[in-house]
Amino acid sequence: MSAKLNRRRILRGMIGGSAVSVALPFLDGFLNSNGTALASGSPLPVRFGTWFWGCGVTPWRWVPEKVGANYDMPTELAYLKPYKDRINVLSGFDVKLDGIANQPHVTGNFALRTGTTPRELDKHNVPTFDTLIADVVGTDTRFRSLEITATGNPKDTYSRRNAGSINPSEGSPVAFYTRLFGDEFRNPNAVDFKPDPRVMTRLSVLSAIKDDRADLAKQLGAADRARLDEYFTSLRQMEQQLEMQLKKPPPAEACTMTAPPGDMVPAGYLVDEVIASHKTMSHLLAMALACNQTKVFNMVFSDALSALHKAGTTAYHHGLTHNETADPVLGYQIEATWYVERSMEALAYFLGALNGVREGDGTLLDNMLVFAHSDSSLARMHSILGVPMVIAGKAGGRVKTGLHVKGGGDTITRVGLTMQQIMGVPVNRWGTASMDTSLPVTDILA
Repeated sequence: MSAKLNRRRILRGMIGGSAVSVALPFLDGFLNSNGTALASGSPLPVRFGTWFWGCGVTPWRWVPEKVGANYDMPTELAYLKPYKDRINVLSGFDVKLDGIANQPHVTGNFALRTGTTPRELDKHNVPTFDTLIADVVGTDTRFRSLEITATGNPKDTYSRRNAGSINPSEGSPVAFYTRLFGDEFRNPNAVDFKPDPRVMTRLSVLSAIKDDRADLAKQLGAADRARLDEYFTSLRQMEQQLEMQLKKPPPAEACTMTAPPGDMVPAGYLVDEVIASHKTMSHLLAMALACNQTKVFNMVFSDALSALHKAGTTAYHHGLTHNETADPVLGYQIEATWYVERSMEALAYFLGALNGVREGDGTLLDNMLVFAHSDSSLARMHSILGVPMVIAGKAGGRVKTGLHVKGGGDTITRVGLTMQQIMGVPVNRWGTASMDTSLPVTDILA
């Protein structure tokens, strides 16, 4: 092994006044002879994440006609052609309303992620399935999950523990980089490990109040105890993460250098700025996953109301879906569809960022389960029938890819149940009312 490149070396620097350090690649010697697992025999980690875009698609330009393998890729879907054999396209899975009014750009997304059709959004204390997955696979990483948005607006998030615990997004590439690779970052491939005394202090403070927490709970009524429990759930998660940071992290084969980004927080949802921010954050997230900083993420490309717009115009994507007249010859809204195509182009870029990181005998994407979806199918009609969904990655061999699966009007919760089961969540049924299901999408299970 070269004296200039060894397991002890990390790259150090400063950004915004904070120290940053990034590990060099984890060498092949850490893997078994086949490159399919760590030398210890432990499997390479499998990660889960969501990727969201707003205002749907033009169904007849996105949904394949052929079902199964060798499916066709219509114009709007064709941006994903480089990854056709690495993805599954899901169509025809519906949100069931059960007599409840459809809240445009809210109901579809909420029901898809929680299994519950909302009457009053703020009163539904149900988690999104990404938090359920993070509870199983995210307890041994520095971050239980990472929420980021290319729009720059931290309110653009669709991850929640309950009505009172919404997980805000990070919208600044610089802040995201510093959070990941700042002075609390620990090189997973270093031989030497020294616990951070600041982490030890924080854990000690949380541990010191445990008895007071228990005493206080005894003095409260049922409603206040419930509120306090929500708060303490967050504290317990923080304690677990701090305890994990005091242990030597496992080696990470693909962890390598990522250059500090420039400051590019998008202003006012300008589409070119959002695209640029998304590209930067895609690579930062890929390295965060490769360096085992998290196993769960939620990426927002555009908000559910898709406020994306071009410089010098006042026509927003969402407004165009309702106000633009369809071309009489082509039969669709040309300007609104342009934003759909940029969304698919961005998703292809994101998958490329994951696929570009070598890990074992494959790539990071091979050890991922990425769930990309929108809030509706045809945004002009606020339709939540056949919400467009793409599942990318092989989840470490747990998923078959290269398929178009047609739901035929089945409940969309079949998809959420399937993803939870793939990621090891012990659940046999999921969803409420007519969306309650025990049927996974077996077509994609390896």
